[in-house]
Amino acid sequence: MKIAYLFSGQGSQYLNMGKELYELKEAREVFDRVNSSVDIDVAKLCFEEQENLNKTEYAQIAIFTVSMAALSVLKAKSIEVDAAIGLSLGEYSALCFAGSFTLEDGAKLVRKRGQIMGRCAEKVSGTMAAIVGLDENMIEDICKKAADAGFVRAANYNCPKQVVIAGEEDAVLKAMNIAEGLGAKAVKLNVSGAFHTDMLKDASEEFYSVLKEIDINLPKKKVITNLNGDYYKNDSDVREILKLQMISPVYFEKGVKKLIEDGYDTFIELGPSKVLSGFVKKIDRKLTTLNVEDIKSLEKTLQYIGGK
Repeated sequence: MKIAYLFSGQGSQYLNMGKELYELKEAREVFDRVNSSVDIDVAKLCFEEQENLNKTEYAQIAIFTVSMAALSVLKAKSIEVDAAIGLSLGEYSALCFAGSFTLEDGAKLVRKRGQIMGRCAEKVSGTMAAIVGLDENMIEDICKKAADAGFVRAANYNCPKQVVIAGEEDAVLKAMNIAEGLGAKAVKLNVSGAFHTDMLKDASEEFYSVLKEIDINLPKKKVITNLNGDYYKNDSDVREILKLQMISPVYFEKGVKKLIEDGYDTFIELGPSKVLSGFVKKIDRKLTTLNVEDIKSLEKTLQYIGGK
């Protein structure tokens, strides 16, 4: 058994996420440390503020906190893992796990990222949609055909026959219609912007100045970057990669395949929901997926992998 962690991205949040873990000392300490680093009460946000949880500026810090709380509980059980992949926001959780920055600095980064992306989305109207049932090449062709209605492109390559597109509202709607005409399922996502496209260029530049203020190191464990679906290297510029990640497609499927190639056969998702576990199963049904988001999932995971 060779284990890698999966770290949840935006869209996986729900009210009361992390509430059961919060009763555990290690998890509560994570919430407390995040609270002291940013300007919000994250426990209150996760357990009481449904409306705010759906806003980019709050969702990202909430998900990051729950993911890191889940990680702290496994660490306390002497579970040691040497590789991770996250989806978009989840890459920050993965880097924090790998020692690129402290929990406090990670919280500051994620909070600022959410605020900057949220503000940008309000200024530049855009949207995203998941296209299910067509391969990557067909979806890229559809985006080209819809381009006369505005800007649209593939933004997240999640798993076989599931790609998220992003762009201007009219162009995304046109691409959805074309895809449905070809027999695909097209679902508009509940997000406020065209994330992972050049429509966030101003946001990425603003965020880069935040990245430069934080002490960031190369990861001490194996972390896949969304930018190319491969590991961070010894000469990687982590700040540059995180700046570009905001405006570049997410190659999640490619990253998981890289881990499989290196012998990883068990994936533990840390954070709310089991979205990434679903993607992993679609990439290769033979893989084992586990998760930690509440006491039941924690116990099931510990029972499967052991731990003190």
